[in-house]
Amino acid sequence: MDTNTARQFWIRSPGLGEILAADLAPRQEGEVLVRAIYSGISRGTESLVFRGEVPESQHEAMRAPFQEGHFPGPVKYGYSSVGEVIEGPDELQGCAVFCLYPHQDLYCVPAASVMLLPDGLPEARAVLAANAETALNAVWDARPGPGDRIAVIGLGVVGLLTAWLCDQLPGTEVIAFDVDPGRAQVAKALGLSFTSEPPVGADADLVIHASGQEEGLRTALDTAGLEATILELSWYGNRSVSLPLGEAFHSRRLTLKSSQVGRIPADRTPRWDYARRMNAALRLLLDPRLDALISGESDFEELPQTLERLSRDPAGALCHRIRYHHHDHTK
Repeated sequence: MDTNTARQFWIRSPGLGEILAADLAPRQEGEVLVRAIYSGISRGTESLVFRGEVPESQHEAMRAPFQEGHFPGPVKYGYSSVGEVIEGPDELQGCAVFCLYPHQDLYCVPAASVMLLPDGLPEARAVLAANAETALNAVWDARPGPGDRIAVIGLGVVGLLTAWLCDQLPGTEVIAFDVDPGRAQVAKALGLSFTSEPPVGADADLVIHASGQEEGLRTALDTAGLEATILELSWYGNRSVSLPLGEAFHSRRLTLKSSQVGRIPADRTPRWDYARRMNAALRLLLDPRLDALISGESDFEELPQTLERLSRDPAGALCHRIRYHHHDHTK
């Protein structure tokens, strides 16, 4: 196959994506050449990026590890690539790996930037790794305890993964809420108790908000018990949020805390680095029930239309998987 040319997905300007061919520089010492098999669309964040809604103050903080270009565009963005090492050190040759790389069919990265998939993890499920890492970090930030009543508001991929992790603590009562009754099926597949009625007054020990909508955060304030914590996982881009902080927020002495995957919680940084966290996230994905989080699949060639559709009408979409076909030009 031709390993000198890569096809890359670029957001040319807000709302307009295209696939471009680019020359691939020769592989350097210490690098691996990866042939993509799948990538995953992290729908919430990538829709905001696609629509050009990254606030200027966050342009640097929001950069993906191998991003090219700048917000709002042209920009090459994405961070959930699974592929096979086709050139590199012997111990990695032919191995399936995960990399925080944008949507591209061939790429060279330092060998330390790829993570080997654990035995038994199919490439098709491994596209959830970036989301699983976010959920793991969220649970670290949220600090749920055994027996806690935990409400998770907003069941996108990160909300569902976070609820699923909390549900595995002994004795927890997890209330998984989404306004979309269609989420009941995937919640059930993960063994979660689903409700489409806001769990207002649930007196929760912990509330995790991941809906990306202002109304969800308002519901979170009404769901939290006295002295409880609300962990905010949503990212609003350049939208402002208006909250009734004159109500339950003060009288119940609530804590509103943010969680963002860019940093490991301070009490873990002496022992954990990003590689250890990503390895842990990949091992969490060994549960086959998590295949329920993949809501669709389409070809790389169709990615501009796919992302345009998902950012406009996300109904029912969870993780959308992109598949790559490689044509062997050498024959």
